[in-house]
Amino acid sequence: MLDIAEELHRWVEQGRDFAVATVVAVGGSAPRQPGAALAVDSEGTAIGSVSGGCVEGTVYELCGQAIEDGQPVLERFGYSDDDAFAVGLTCGGVIDILVTPVRASDTAVRGVLAQALDAAATGEAAALARVVSGPAGLLGRALLVRPDGSYEGGFGAHPELDRTVAGEAGAYLDAGRTGTLEIGEQGSRCGSPLTVLVESSVPAPRMIVFGAIDFASALVRMGRFLGYRVTVCDARPVFATAARFPDADEIVVEWPHKYLERVAAEVDGRTVLCVLTHDAKFDVPLLQLALRLPVAYVGAMGSRRTHLDRNERLREVGVTDLELARLRSPIGLDLGARTPEEVAVSIASEIVAGRRGGTGLSLTGAHTPIHHEPTPARRVDSVA
Repeated sequence: MLDIAEELHRWVEQGRDFAVATVVAVGGSAPRQPGAALAVDSEGTAIGSVSGGCVEGTVYELCGQAIEDGQPVLERFGYSDDDAFAVGLTCGGVIDILVTPVRASDTAVRGVLAQALDAAATGEAAALARVVSGPAGLLGRALLVRPDGSYEGGFGAHPELDRTVAGEAGAYLDAGRTGTLEIGEQGSRCGSPLTVLVESSVPAPRMIVFGAIDFASALVRMGRFLGYRVTVCDARPVFATAARFPDADEIVVEWPHKYLERVAAEVDGRTVLCVLTHDAKFDVPLLQLALRLPVAYVGAMGSRRTHLDRNERLREVGVTDLELARLRSPIGLDLGARTPEEVAVSIASEIVAGRRGGTGLSLTGAHTPIHHEPTPARRVDSVA
């Protein structure tokens, strides 16, 4: 539900009664991942999605019923071999959906959810843990975990359960993960099992675009569309201006490598670095540092001749072949792109493919999965 936090936070502030349907587990070729949500208020207004359209109508009705009777419900939807037009996922997948009422009279659960929504809407790090299967009295109960390990809310009669879930949810938060965990009703690995969905809200990932050129303007818009917090950096103040990059979250006038040195401690495994300067005096010191940082993506613009020359210059300053293997250059996928907007799509496509494990090939005639499983080495069930 944290994927629609801004809208839901407004609903809470306005005192609306509503219900949230959240994907808690998926199997096969499911269109949405755990954490995806659809919410419906008492007036019938709907926001979000749980299936891309396959079961939205039925889930909408379940939300309306939950608002009326105040009872959470866990429902499974899947493809029906007997009737392809029955309620289900015609893509062949299976999804479990938890529908939770959030009424003004339910002060305990509503209070915890309100704090989680506030954290997500304002970009703070927090994890929301909710019971999605187990005893009826615990279904939908929630606990909010902060980065310092403190937590609010809880599951009732077993303090050890709260402490155990808080610890597990804290680990999910550290990794920026959303997923489920199995735990005993009293907080141990024994006893009646509970399934708990943990949704992590983390600050938006960063995209840093070096080089305030016309291609950068289109890439900034694309980065914002994909949910990145976008910074544009260029040493030339005449080009790095708010008027040229109105969609950027931040504009920095500084030598690129000096800026990256200054913020190196702030980048992480979700950060993408796009070097569009294609000028050796900027590129070499910048890439020498960038290729040694634990970031998700480093791409550099330039012709194949520029790429070969740049690689030799990087080797001369001590960059190893293993480090060079991380460099995506020439930047982007082969789409035949020419305009700045087309090039931005090409770069963004390569970033998404790397993030999600895609091949970059056409799906037509291919035998690869449409929805790729995360790789074990960098497993992320879903990111906020």
